[in-house]
Amino acid sequence: MSISAPSRATSSTPTSMTVPRRPALDWRIRFAALSLIWGFSFLLIKVGTDGYAPFQVTFGRLLFGTLVLAVAMAVKRERLPRGRRTWLHLTVAALLLNAAPFSLFAYAELTIPSTLAGICNATSPLWGMALSMVALSEDRPTRRRVAGLGLGFLGVLTVLGAWQGFHGLDVTGTAMALLASLCYPVGWIYVRRTLAGSGHSNLSLIGSQLGVATLQLALVTPLFAGFPSSFPLVPLLAVAALGALGTGLAVLVQYGLVNEVGPTTAQMVTYFIPVIATAAGVAVLGESLSWNTPVGAAIVLAGAALTQSRARAKPKAQ
Repeated sequence: MSISAPSRATSSTPTSMTVPRRPALDWRIRFAALSLIWGFSFLLIKVGTDGYAPFQVTFGRLLFGTLVLAVAMAVKRERLPRGRRTWLHLTVAALLLNAAPFSLFAYAELTIPSTLAGICNATSPLWGMALSMVALSEDRPTRRRVAGLGLGFLGVLTVLGAWQGFHGLDVTGTAMALLASLCYPVGWIYVRRTLAGSGHSNLSLIGSQLGVATLQLALVTPLFAGFPSSFPLVPLLAVAALGALGTGLAVLVQYGLVNEVGPTTAQMVTYFIPVIATAAGVAVLGESLSWNTPVGAAIVLAGAALTQSRARAKPKAQ
């Protein structure tokens, strides 16, 4: 989720030069687990909003996620970042990568199925490539990337049923989900420009970022959602799992993958998330699925993969 979430945003920051221990679990097992965790996140959001307001779901998600990372930081004896400028950048990053997209997805799933939310999340690499061509000088547009963008957004129109006038589509909820997916690349570019090379570890930065996002929701939630009048158990467990697993543990797993197999391989998890989100929504929640949803999702993923691919270097003439 991104993606996923917040973890994807700070992968460009430097890590210490110590040689990591060999993990007990093979990276492929952890890759599969991360795909499942993030794929089921959209189902957990839907279940959470059955008992709590969207802002309450987001606050709980961030709180449980922050607690997991706080424990990890304590175990590894990580220090909090220093400097007012660093914390200012973390505040902006927390809004763009956590508070805003998490809240938008929660509100979106009040009116759209979790399957559609998961597919909207898959457009994030497309937005990212489009923005990076403008904002990052090292990302130059190529025919391959432009073709990938066009193909990806054609897939979005297929998912939304553009040829039938978007009949039966909740425009507001879908727009919120697409806006949430746009927040991620905006946040990635911001972090890359402001926090890369800051000298702080990834764990320290992301733990602090989630903590700031939790404080942001702690201020916003009472104003717009108040406090829960009751605490239904199943939605509460869904929110706890969403935070502890989908936001906290997933960050740790994803960083481990980046360190072991590199960011290119680790980010491939993005392409499995909508598949799992769709399967979970249909199988567990009984959400309906028309032919254009999986077909459009496949086109979106193909376009996203094309934007991330690189043309092979031509061999030099002898």
